[in-house]
Amino acid sequence: MENALKLASFHTDRKKVVMLVGAFHGRTSGAVAITDNPKIQAPVNPVDHVIRIDFDDEVALEKNLSQGDVCAVVIEGMQGVGGVFVPSTSFLQKARSLCDQYGTVLIMDEIQSGYGRSGKFFAHQHAGIEADLITLAKGMGNGFPIGGVMIAPKFESWFGMLGTTFGGNHLACAAGIAVLDVLKDEKLIEHAAKLGDYLKKRLEAIPGIKEIRGHGLMLGMQLNSEAKPVRLQLLKDHKIFTGSSAQKETLRLLPPLSMTEEMADEFIHALQEVLNPAIA
Repeated sequence: MENALKLASFHTDRKKVVMLVGAFHGRTSGAVAITDNPKIQAPVNPVDHVIRIDFDDEVALEKNLSQGDVCAVVIEGMQGVGGVFVPSTSFLQKARSLCDQYGTVLIMDEIQSGYGRSGKFFAHQHAGIEADLITLAKGMGNGFPIGGVMIAPKFESWFGMLGTTFGGNHLACAAGIAVLDVLKDEKLIEHAAKLGDYLKKRLEAIPGIKEIRGHGLMLGMQLNSEAKPVRLQLLKDHKIFTGSSAQKETLRLLPPLSMTEEMADEFIHALQEVLNPAIA
């Protein structure tokens, strides 16, 4: 099957790509075509080879892959901009199995959810699967601009296959190595898992929060009302910056992996004041 995948992934007649509803994969031409946001697409970006299926829809995934014309399935380890939705273990394992069966490449977008943020190095590792390609950035440089792609050994490289103007930047490489050293030395991945569990338990007890989604220190809080006023008040009154999402009622939380329990308590207290001023 590995050889079949190696050959099938480069068939020129396989032009279709499967994406999920709510996906955000970037703003460059190819990536924005599989980003579920028409507002940031130019007229030249939408293409007819993109197949959009519902989140976690195993039936639709198998139906499309069985046609034999899908070259890749692209999935975020956790949807960030979409509202911090986590693909189920069942869906990810089914996607891996189907990609193997039909010779399709499984691409995991870990640009936001990777590098320890989920409590594992990659969020898809919670499902116990391996991807064929993994995209990286954001946490890779801890703020320094750097990105990369991990490619499975099953893909045979050739001279000139990959190229980039800024590839191999020595300062970026030094920053990337430093981040890996700190992640290891300060055990930040284990810390993210532990602190994420602590935050979830505390947040679930706050009135006004319907649901907590995510792993580790990538959490989405589904509120009973729109999140924007809450975000603005947290910023104005408490100097705490939180993230928005495509879901108007979702508050996105992506603190640094070095966040302490004391900092978490400070955030929780501030959030209680904003959501429930009468009982804070």
